[in-house]
Amino acid sequence: MASQQSSEPSNSNSAKVQLLEIGPHSELQRLDNFLLGKLKGVPKSKIYRVIRKGEVRINKKRAKPDTKLHAGDIVRVPPIRVAEPSVIAPPSASLVQLLENSVLYEDDNVLAINKPQGLAVHRGSGTQIGLIEALRYMRAAPADPEFFLELTHRIDKETTGCVVIAKNPLYLKHMQREFKARLVNKTYLLIAHGAWPEELIEVNAPLLKHDLQQAEKVVTVDPEGKSAVTHFRLLEALKDTSLVEAKPVTGRTHQIRVHSQYAGHPIVGDRKYTSTAKNVLVQHKQLCLHAAKIEFTAIDGRTIEIAAPIAGPMQELLERQRLKTPQN
Repeated sequence: MASQQSSEPSNSNSAKVQLLEIGPHSELQRLDNFLLGKLKGVPKSKIYRVIRKGEVRINKKRAKPDTKLHAGDIVRVPPIRVAEPSVIAPPSASLVQLLENSVLYEDDNVLAINKPQGLAVHRGSGTQIGLIEALRYMRAAPADPEFFLELTHRIDKETTGCVVIAKNPLYLKHMQREFKARLVNKTYLLIAHGAWPEELIEVNAPLLKHDLQQAEKVVTVDPEGKSAVTHFRLLEALKDTSLVEAKPVTGRTHQIRVHSQYAGHPIVGDRKYTSTAKNVLVQHKQLCLHAAKIEFTAIDGRTIEIAAPIAGPMQELLERQRLKTPQN
């Protein structure tokens, strides 16, 4: 997206008017969504106000918030004060190397990473840098005005595995629609405490999220909560534990973790949802939940299936449990 600097005079709110040429990746994006992405830190109300007053123009004509953009359009953006972005520390050399080695799939539209344990998907309270900030730092191309990276979904900080990132706004919207329509198939692997019954193949229990202090969240099964369904399948019976496949039908916060707890077999290493009585592997501190596979339909109709191998502490524990398990 080429950015042209206007010769119009500036005011106290900004240096000058911007004239932005729409590139192919923003084709059919709504004007309001385009501006929300470009003017980060500007309140929504202000963006809608300048559109309504006619200060935003497309090809020199007034437009509405839902006007669809087309490649080659010139969008006039009036002088608007944009909040100074907070300074984000660059990722360490070791994190850069780890993420470079964790790329599972990449094409012109998406990038998939096998997210390591302990790395949040985005920056937040108490987190200086997340996966998306690290990738933006690594992949940023100042000479490319269409540079774009955004998460299409999220997984917990302690969960490992597949995370898909969109490389343009058009694909981000496509993936968001696919997730909303429940057309994206996600498969997780987990190591659960105890002997998971083969007949336990579904947990259908509503979940209620409780926000605690310091942005901490706890989820409980509660009739007042949102509907949540997870399909389970026992893969391997191990010593005091089970390797289980989980496929969430819905996408609630901590869904697999809480449904496993509700089923009587919490996930090994899940300190939040495992009681002392159930914790037969108290010495294992890392959550054994892994986003092993994701499958979705590309814009062109192709089916894309991305698999992430288990690694790190979960793989090491799995191997130890297999050695301890009597062979039939």
